Amino acid sequence: MSVLIELGDDRGAPLDEPGPPPPVSRRWRVALLLVACALLGGATGPAYLTPQVGPAVPAGATVLGAGPLLLVVDPGTNPPTLSAYNSGAPNGPPRWRVTVPSAAGWFAEAAGELLLLVERDQTRGARMTTARSMRTGQLRWGRRERVYAAGDVPVAVREVRSASEPGRRVEGTVRGVDPATGATRWSVPVPSTAVLRALPGRLLLVQDDGLARLLDARDGTERGRGQLPPADYGPDNPQVVGGHLVLRHPSGSGPALTGYDLPGLAQRWRLPVEPGELTLRPCQGLLCGQDERGRWAIDAGTGQRRWTWPAGTRWRTVAGARPDIEPLVLVGLAADGRRVLVATVGRDGHRVTAVLPAGLTDCRRVGAGLLCRDGTDRVTVWPLAAR
Repeated sequence: MSVLIELGDDRGAPLDEPGPPPPVSRRWRVALLLVACALLGGATGPAYLTPQVGPAVPAGATVLGAGPLLLVVDPGTNPPTLSAYNSGAPNGPPRWRVTVPSAAGWFAEAAGELLLLVERDQTRGARMTTARSMRTGQLRWGRRERVYAAGDVPVAVREVRSASEPGRRVEGTVRGVDPATGATRWSVPVPSTAVLRALPGRLLLVQDDGLARLLDARDGTERGRGQLPPADYGPDNPQVVGGHLVLRHPSGSGPALTGYDLPGLAQRWRLPVEPGELTLRPCQGLLCGQDERGRWAIDAGTGQRRWTWPAGTRWRTVAGARPDIEPLVLVGLAADGRRVLVATVGRDGHRVTAVLPAGLTDCRRVGAGLLCRDGTDRVTVWPLAAR
């Protein structure tokens, strides 16, 4: 059985660890179990979660998450079908089912009451975005562009085409879209190309020359601008946490992180970091990082380190739907080398919260749970306790 579970640019395989978790030595497996027991009161141990069996997933189908919906695109029918299930109770009949055009791939996200469904071509570019009712699946409008959700406001762009992931690099013009009709409300030209970050109610555009502009997603008004130093700009750089922007860039003495206030982009702090691979993500109001030594978190407003976790490199990140306000979710092997431990990482560091049975693969965050494959033609959803 071939099943593609795709949660999109920020919701699929982690950017820092695209493959499965690396093999864990016996020493580390024992350490993981000891950490779990210590953090959860010793004898109590991690909680065993009760799954909800999800829908059958046909061979070659794509599974997506968007807001409270679990979506299954079945290309085996003619025409293909898109079925929507409640991610909190996926074992019932679909809430709705509609037909969709054939495409090489799909991406979905919620923009208020709209479901934005992106059709991708063979080069991974966006050829069309349709807006549907989250409640009924009814088609509202379509645009031959990539449409992002800036909170509940749709924003249309022309992506720079690539044989790999587009990476949210755009060119031409950024256009604000009327959610009700799909018509253009406003437009802002983009010289050359730029990196786009869609934020709740705002857009951050960083041009190739380092000029950063913060736009109001509702009317296109420029709310702030500033000049950033040369850097490897991309979908994960810079990061925005609350009212702060953090950029990873080279400096005279080595790589550094620099923090800026928004919207004015005034520099507030600079912090040297270790050379090598570094992945940054918002996590519950902090900026969480992972390098070759472990995981850590800093206050994006001051650069002050809040906690460190040397053993954190042994865990694989599962991207969440709202990393700005929710903890990160991680998975790692239990002491028996078969079962899967679940941990959360947030403002107070890490905590091992649950253990899942052996045989689960390709776990992804959907709504308030983890969506996993269990070797059958169905997916399972494991609820995550709100923290």
